[in-house]
Amino acid sequence: MAKIYETTASNTGARNGTATLSDSDKAFNLVPPASKQDGVNPEQLFAVGYSACFNGALALVKKAFGKAFESEVQVTVELNKEGDDNFYLTGSIHVVATGDIDADTLEKIVAKTHEVCPYSKAVQGNVDMKLSSEVK
Repeated sequence: MAKIYETTASNTGARNGTATLSDSDKAFNLVPPASKQDGVNPEQLFAVGYSACFNGALALVKKAFGKAFESEVQVTVELNKEGDDNFYLTGSIHVVATGDIDADTLEKIVAKTHEVCPYSKAVQGNVDMKLSSEVK
């Protein structure tokens, strides 16, 4: 194994606080979900990271399938609550493709991407993620 990249995030104040990264001068003002306050919440940041990672993995899988098409990856992250203190995530990944690709092949490529994407591997068995795709 060869480490490609490492960063460390630090947080103070939980969901009403600030987060920083060890390798950036960017600070994130954290706010609770749906609070309408100025800032971002952890679920938003997770969705952004997951969509970028999945689209990067998709590029590799497209190449392996010998396909070239434009793609937009939409990741939806849902924060759920069951009872008083059981919080958990669910979500979906939707790939929109334009170009020379048919719906069946796209579905296969998306399924394979879900097997190789590092974020998908990280949540496998812990976060229910539904897959869908469409060709425009």
